[in-house]
Amino acid sequence: MMKKRLVSTIVSCLLLVLVLVNILLGFGNQSLQSEVSERQQMIAQAIHLETLHRQMVGALAEVAVKTNDAQLKELLAASGFTLSPKPEAGKVSK
Repeated sequence: MMKKRLVSTIVSCLLLVLVLVNILLGFGNQSLQSEVSERQQMIAQAIHLETLHRQMVGALAEVAVKTNDAQLKELLAASGFTLSPKPEAGKVSK
């Protein structure tokens, strides 16, 4: 009788420890999931902004070539963009 009670007490304590570990792991997992979600959102925003950036640079390059604006060409060159001698519809290379 005493042995059964001791075994059941040990098993109960072990289960309690496992439940506590499970709860702690759940909280840790939840915080990691929120961090990953934030990073995914930042990546999606960066992709959207990259598309906008390319369009803006293309438009600036097109205006610089059409108007032969030296200051605008210098600004693009200072930012690392080079204009082709004969650009095709505002194509810019970086």
